[in-house]
Amino acid sequence: MAGINPFAKFQKSFSLNGTTYKYFDLASIDPKYNQLPYSIRVLLESAVRNCDDFHVLEKDVKNILAWSPELKQGQNDVEVSFKPARVILQDFTGVPAVVDFAAMRDAVIKLGGDPKKINPICPADLVIDHSVQVDFTRSADAVLKNQQLEFERNKERFTFLKWGARAFNNMLIVPPGCGIVHQVNLEYLGRVVFEEDIGNGKLLYPDSVVGTDSHTPMINGLGVIGWGVGGIEAEAVMLGQSISMLLPEVVGYKLVGKLGPLVTSTDLVLTITKNLRQLGVVGKFVEFYGPGVAELSIADRATIGNMSPENGATVSFFPIDENTLDYLRQTNRSEEKVALIRQYLKETGQLRNYSDDSQDPKYTQTLTLDLSTVVTSVSGPKRPHDRVAVSDMKKDFTSCLISPIGFKGFAIPKDQVFAGGLFQWDDGQTYTIHHGSVVIAAITSCTNTSNPSVMLGAGLLAKKAVEKGLSVLPYIKTSLSPGSGVVTHYLKESGVIPYLQKLGFDIVGYGCMTCIGNSGPLDENLVNTIESNNLVCCGVLSGNRNFEGRIHPNTRANYLASPLLVIAYAIAGRVNIDFETEPLGVGPDGEKVFLRDIWPTRKEIQAVENKHVIPAMFKEVYSKITSGSEEWQNIAVAESQLYPWNSESTYIKRPPFFEGMTRDLQTIKNIENARCLLYLGDSVTTDHISPAGSIARNSPAARYLSERGLTPRDFNSYGARRGNDAIMARGTFANIRLVNKLVSKTGPRTIHVPSNEEMDVFDCAERYRAEGIPLVLVVGKDYGSGSSRDWAAKGPLLLGVKAVIAESYERIHRSNLVGMGIIPLQFLPGQNAETFNLTGREVFNINMTAKELKPGQKIEVKANGIVFDTILRFDTEVDITYYKNGGILNYMIRKMIA
Repeated sequence: MAGINPFAKFQKSFSLNGTTYKYFDLASIDPKYNQLPYSIRVLLESAVRNCDDFHVLEKDVKNILAWSPELKQGQNDVEVSFKPARVILQDFTGVPAVVDFAAMRDAVIKLGGDPKKINPICPADLVIDHSVQVDFTRSADAVLKNQQLEFERNKERFTFLKWGARAFNNMLIVPPGCGIVHQVNLEYLGRVVFEEDIGNGKLLYPDSVVGTDSHTPMINGLGVIGWGVGGIEAEAVMLGQSISMLLPEVVGYKLVGKLGPLVTSTDLVLTITKNLRQLGVVGKFVEFYGPGVAELSIADRATIGNMSPENGATVSFFPIDENTLDYLRQTNRSEEKVALIRQYLKETGQLRNYSDDSQDPKYTQTLTLDLSTVVTSVSGPKRPHDRVAVSDMKKDFTSCLISPIGFKGFAIPKDQVFAGGLFQWDDGQTYTIHHGSVVIAAITSCTNTSNPSVMLGAGLLAKKAVEKGLSVLPYIKTSLSPGSGVVTHYLKESGVIPYLQKLGFDIVGYGCMTCIGNSGPLDENLVNTIESNNLVCCGVLSGNRNFEGRIHPNTRANYLASPLLVIAYAIAGRVNIDFETEPLGVGPDGEKVFLRDIWPTRKEIQAVENKHVIPAMFKEVYSKITSGSEEWQNIAVAESQLYPWNSESTYIKRPPFFEGMTRDLQTIKNIENARCLLYLGDSVTTDHISPAGSIARNSPAARYLSERGLTPRDFNSYGARRGNDAIMARGTFANIRLVNKLVSKTGPRTIHVPSNEEMDVFDCAERYRAEGIPLVLVVGKDYGSGSSRDWAAKGPLLLGVKAVIAESYERIHRSNLVGMGIIPLQFLPGQNAETFNLTGREVFNINMTAKELKPGQKIEVKANGIVFDTILRFDTEVDITYYKNGGILNYMIRKMIA
């Protein structure tokens, strides 16, 4: 049972405007507090405030206080508990979370418990932003048409979420059409400092958040600790559980100097992403310091924080300084609130002055970047950390074409490098495309649409381009999806919208669109030409992810770029261009127009930003954030504790995770006579495991929907159907770019080894299930990188996967596997599947009962005559508890009814 907080005596108070505010004075507990990295101080405050020797132990506080620069990953088994202040969800991950909550209520009733106990205890905000697609573009009414189609496709999902908002306490839902979750979090939801009523005053503590989207660390730019977790882990936090984590290393990243006049924050973040990937920061905190930080706006910092999943860090943290407080004023937080935040930060030693190196903590490792060395860059063609200087882009793309298949290769024969194809467009004209032709150009995603400097920069570049007589070819699918209504306000007020529209960059919606794979269809004639000529055509987007098959099936190369470069490459029509020596186009006067002729300077951009990005815009947009559109307001929902499941629904279905569940723990068993469902290589992402994009017409999921009377027009996307386990199980490993070593061709196919028959992955898993054969996956490095997608763990569970044997794991995905009761095993250092000449055709036996399970112990695997040890990647005792319960949700149910 919870006890009295042993650190209550360290509470202090101050008065402001007639109100008494209490806080924990951590420096008085131990003076070592003042040497801790600022990010570790947030973990410490949470442990002190929540210490009850039940959920959070006194030893957790002592362990955090004992944090040392000598702490090294791999040699550290210090486990601590962390209770974040809130949880944030988006609808792709939020729908399955609410589905699980509804199913848990049903399970609790069956086991004789009170369903009301299944209710968020920790505040949860859900922003519906992932459902809108780019079906319409290049018209002033594109945004309305796309939003109408969004409601047509997703009304059942939206109705379910609206039911959840009423059925569950402590849950705020931001309706569709309001913006991208991370930008709404930055501009509106982020508290920076929480105020909690405690009867005789208010208790203050740092805002902190975990989210079911891996780009949650964007809020780190505001000085709020936040990171992505699996949906199932987020559900446990919502139910009042703490997160069990290993005390992290903190890498100090020092910034000095100033960015050049033509360099953007996107170029900076792509540079940092590559640097940190090379250093290796998976599972670590990164904390920025140095005088260069003060040169960056909060939006710039948030852009860097956003791409933490791409650089590998858990967080990329920027401690709060006076610039942060100025941003709060700019975004219409009240002056009273800002004054309170400032006072609290001063009292607790958390207000940073980046020019004062006496405030610099000691870090486990440091690196330095001179901002003046950053050059204009893109990343691609298949990974976010493969940065390419724009000056090298033409040469790099040509190299990629002829290089062997890989992250930087397409294996195009040298005699086909200049291949092309013809197609006819709606205007009756015939166009030619080649390798490198741009077919999608999208200003999209939270990474950049939150940053006025690059959005206004794109607008100014568009203005200059139009004035020079430049245009964009009509077949290029151009789109602009702002991160919030505020962006539209300042683009309009600055007068750049008409110029963006003339280049085809009309506003198409407010949400995570092209970046998540909601790029919508390409013209059939264009697609046929790409496919029949085996062309490597390109997408250029201002996003954060460009993994294979994510953006669109027919853009084999995808490049991340600033909004300015998105427009530049759209005008050029190709990525294999040298902007220094080749013109973007020719003006009406016959003069060649180069990129340098239309590129705005940072000084130009900042002048427009200072004039047009004002608090009144934020006030107007966010004053009506929860009311939603007329369509949202007209959705009628049932008033009930339990959800009235519809057995005919293809969107919302009660999941099978709790079927047959008892009050007693399951018995741990060995995995015997298992088969390998898939034999995969390195960097298999959650997009490979559980794609969010369109449902292919020849897939098991398509067959399932067709059998229920749906036509391809109504299939929608996997992301939109995450509330239906039957679809998601069939969509597991459905990515058309999946490379499975058991088969010769790329795609969602595998071998049923006993019969040597090739079939769809889902069909093969079902056949193994009918035969009573358990399954394993054999994979390489960084398994599960990418989005924090809980279905990437739930799906394999439903396919019958009992264990994964990998060379290494992405942090969130390992946690998700544990949360669903799948065993993550890791080859010993220096070993992998090739070490033991595994083919994937072996029979696997995994010994889980030889001795009592302990975090990180060795587990023996037998594969035919091959015997090798693996590391059990249950990293904490809590992981083992979840496994014994059959997963985190089963544990929570048993806990609630105990």
